[in-house]
Amino acid sequence: MKHYFIQQNYLPRLTLFFAGWGMDECPFMDYCSGNSDLLVCYDYCSLDFDFTLLQGYQEIRLIAWSMGVWAASMVLQDMDLPICERVALNGTVTPVDDLKGISQQVFEGTLEGLNEVTLEKFIRRMCLKKENLETFLSKRPQRAVEELQEELRRIGEQVKSCAVPSFAWERAVIGKNDLIFTAVNQRNAWTGTEVAEYDIPHYSEEIMRDLLCPSVI
Repeated sequence: MKHYFIQQNYLPRLTLFFAGWGMDECPFMDYCSGNSDLLVCYDYCSLDFDFTLLQGYQEIRLIAWSMGVWAASMVLQDMDLPICERVALNGTVTPVDDLKGISQQVFEGTLEGLNEVTLEKFIRRMCLKKENLETFLSKRPQRAVEELQEELRRIGEQVKSCAVPSFAWERAVIGKNDLIFTAVNQRNAWTGTEVAEYDIPHYSEEIMRDLLCPSVI
């Protein structure tokens, strides 16, 4: 796993963000909050996490998106940390699941067929709206397709070999127009958890910025 401080002013509060598959720091470099440091985690070929990065923080806001929901759940489930908020966005703790995640068939098809062309199609499905797509493309991750394929392969292997994480999320944000983690599967996954639904696709610049850079936290 890789870690990148978007903002590190050694404040007492930290927003800890687990991004989705295929991401790096680029889509979030212009995010900031005057009241909190911001640490982005990505690349889940390995779930090794450097917990020394969290030392000294009195409060941690945890936000996770897409595959990052599963990754955060795996990494943090047995840790005693001062987490004051836990929000999952368009993802589940069972990311490869016919009823509560991405179906096995779709996941395997994406993995085996991934190339430059299919990656562009995935990004369009992820963003859906023209303005949203243009925003994402203007600051898209700088990672090779081969690297993304290996990350997806390793995620699949880890999901298959590990038990479902026991980490408890306080709130789930569901995109009604999500074509990656469908809304119905997200609803199935979050029974018993507070849910907020919005008319957004899998990636929403507006919602992402609201969650990571609230004006008052």
